[in-house]
Amino acid sequence: MLTFEASERSESLAAFLEADLQKDLLRFTTAGSVDDGKSTLIGRLLHDAKAVYEDHVASVQKSKINRSGGSFDFSLLTDGLRAEREQGITIDVAYRYFSTARRKFIIADTPGHEQYTRNMATGASTADLAIILVDATKGLLTQTHRHAYIASLLGIRCAVAAINKMDLVDYREEVFARLHRDFFALASRLGIPSVQCIPISALAGDNVVRRASGNMPWYSGPTLLGHLETVDFRQTRSLDAVRFPIQYVIRPDLRFRGFAGQLASGTLRSGDALVALPSGQETRVKAIVNFDGDCEEAFAPQSITVQLENEIDLSRGDMLVSPSYQPAVSRSFSATVVWLHADPLRVGKTLLLKQTTRLVKAHVRRIRHRINVNTLQHEPAKQLEMNGIAEVEVETNQPLFLDPYAASRATGSLILIDPVSNATVGAGMVRETIVATAINQKEGHFPSLVTELGEVTAEQRQRRHGHKPGVLLLGDRRPLAKSLEQALFRNGFEVVILDASSLAPAMLCTLLGSLYGSGLLVLCTNASLGPQDLAELPSEAIFRLSDAISTGTPNAGTDKRVTQYALAFADKLRLSPKSDPARRES
Repeated sequence: MLTFEASERSESLAAFLEADLQKDLLRFTTAGSVDDGKSTLIGRLLHDAKAVYEDHVASVQKSKINRSGGSFDFSLLTDGLRAEREQGITIDVAYRYFSTARRKFIIADTPGHEQYTRNMATGASTADLAIILVDATKGLLTQTHRHAYIASLLGIRCAVAAINKMDLVDYREEVFARLHRDFFALASRLGIPSVQCIPISALAGDNVVRRASGNMPWYSGPTLLGHLETVDFRQTRSLDAVRFPIQYVIRPDLRFRGFAGQLASGTLRSGDALVALPSGQETRVKAIVNFDGDCEEAFAPQSITVQLENEIDLSRGDMLVSPSYQPAVSRSFSATVVWLHADPLRVGKTLLLKQTTRLVKAHVRRIRHRINVNTLQHEPAKQLEMNGIAEVEVETNQPLFLDPYAASRATGSLILIDPVSNATVGAGMVRETIVATAINQKEGHFPSLVTELGEVTAEQRQRRHGHKPGVLLLGDRRPLAKSLEQALFRNGFEVVILDASSLAPAMLCTLLGSLYGSGLLVLCTNASLGPQDLAELPSEAIFRLSDAISTGTPNAGTDKRVTQYALAFADKLRLSPKSDPARRES
């Protein structure tokens, strides 16, 4: 009998665990201005959903601190720090887990005080949905706008406007209707597609888990928990390609060498082809190992160890990616930055930048504009104050492997670190690369070869040199390149030789793009570049050896003919006196 009952309990537990595994997991965060009632709302939600232990409730009941005015302060269920309880504000991010019959949840209760905006951004960075509280007695405040804007920047596409403290405005429908209109207008400007407004009283429990008992008969929508259980939060991001940042190399003995890390995006299977960045070397997956042993398949965001079929040089900060859809490899890009430190962000200040597992030195080259969180207007700025949001141009001392944040949170996000104090001073979302050096993700050629690396424009460089940039493809004719370099230099051209024989494709693109963008004539040897690889360059800027000679054994005569063709090609790139005011004045 006992054996039968134990077996029944075991089967019941197994069935429960299996059902629990099949539930969706919704990560959501609270946001809004200070004292809007975020912690009280989360405490009420957990309490009424039977997701709080009895001893925790008893501890709060015994607490001498009670700022709610009622018999039970629900905010104390999440405000765990002594300073939070004493001051009556949330300081740190509090994470709570609970489950209902329909769905599992992880809550990030974030602070509303402007001083702790950095903690709000941290809590929202992994969220799928944001509950933005609005005090019915105050309306939408500056911090409400700021938090809503940060949520939209972080890619949150589902928002709930919880119009709280409806009991203090006598549950009037016109108050809710006005705030409903205001919030929908804000969400529309921010581009948040899924919005639900719910009138609640966190203190009284109205429309949190249970429907308001006669207080708001005019409202027929869902309760807060009802909406959380049914909202479609699955975000369609455009990146399904493999991104596997290397965290560390595992080599317990001579027989095993694996690369450990968290799969940032995509699905990885044994036998899959991969490209290692930044080297550009190609490889294949030999085996995938997780905590339970070997597995045939892994998907984001699993933590795994990957063995490769061939021995290639990889270390922390490198990345394995899909060959057909690679990230941009760049040292220069634009990003939207939230500045989190009391000392303002200034152009040129040296910082550390962490993106995936890669840590590099960086500086902000230019602040394009600051964003006014109330009007969303772009304003000029020479520096960025604490809690300010701006679009900036960043330059690093080593290349990063970047996707736009809209496509991938993992490879499109970064943090800025003070190199002296090691404090996190900023958070950023990548918008676009300024100097793209990776193979084009869809077309298979090098994009953005025409680049501007600094404040000096391409036109200014051309006026200084007296000619436009160009690329001369000379095959394997290294000796010819040397003699041609001298001939062009004697004729007043700024010229450089680039030998591609030992360069990976990504590195070749980096160097070729930088040299061309600097306004130089580039004599390129041993480069395997087809027409599609240089598609972004004007045809008149490209010289091919095959245009000057037919195939055959090179000799002195052919070298002389090539030199004549090359000089004629370069002469066409000279600027006329009318288009060269700097030289005309001199």
